[in-house]
Amino acid sequence: MYFNQPIISVQELKENINNPSFILLDCTINKVGQKIDSENLELIPNSKFFDLEGKFSDHAINLPHTLINENDFTREAQSLGINKDSILICYDRWGVYSSPRVWWMFKVMGFNNVFVLNGGLPSWKEENYSITNNYILENKKGNFIADFQFDWYVNKEIMLNSIEDFSKTIIDARSEGRFRGIDPEPRKGLRSGNIPNSKNLFFENVLDEDKLKSKQELEIIFNSITNNEKENIFSCGSGVTASILALAANFIGYDKVKVYDGSWSEWGADENLPISK
Repeated sequence: MYFNQPIISVQELKENINNPSFILLDCTINKVGQKIDSENLELIPNSKFFDLEGKFSDHAINLPHTLINENDFTREAQSLGINKDSILICYDRWGVYSSPRVWWMFKVMGFNNVFVLNGGLPSWKEENYSITNNYILENKKGNFIADFQFDWYVNKEIMLNSIEDFSKTIIDARSEGRFRGIDPEPRKGLRSGNIPNSKNLFFENVLDEDKLKSKQELEIIFNSITNNEKENIFSCGSGVTASILALAANFIGYDKVKVYDGSWSEWGADENLPISK
């Protein structure tokens, strides 16, 4: 890999900004109940738009953000000019929110040279680095080929078979109120509660404002609920904030990291699946 950890600083990006192999992907999506200002668009120069909710989500399934298949992912990634030897830098305009989801998607699709910009656009702006209000448009097709890796991925069936497997730790990134079934779900039609035998780690607890917390802080947090010997499966509402936890765990050296793609949007909607409160 180009960098030896899954996140990079804005200073590292600035130093490498002219590397022709670098591709900057703006992975921003709106948060649940909170929209980002896209009318006054601010971007890191030479960014391309990664359409997480549009082209890179499976709309045949009534779930938000669900992964598309290998062939579709290959086609859309190639249309962004992504090559087998590209170095992908994922960022979002919130700081660290949806960019880890895209990092995880590329990991699932067998691409390892992918990194998250710690702090995203806010940290870039804090350093008074230049910004632009336009994406660059790709006119050359890339040669990226997706190769699906189940080492990073969990679906409903795998999750159902995991809840009694204590060699695995299931960690839910939702707030404590949603995890315990006290607060209502923001999406209609979902039951309240959690996946049996799961543990709760609210995603905001691994962040220091716009950035991931330090390795030392993250080690204390994760080692209090799991360890690197176990397979760690992360879930949330729709697979976005679960990816923040997956990134944080991988950052501190956890190598058996998976995300439940459908997360509570799928589990909470299926009356046949067990829940706890």
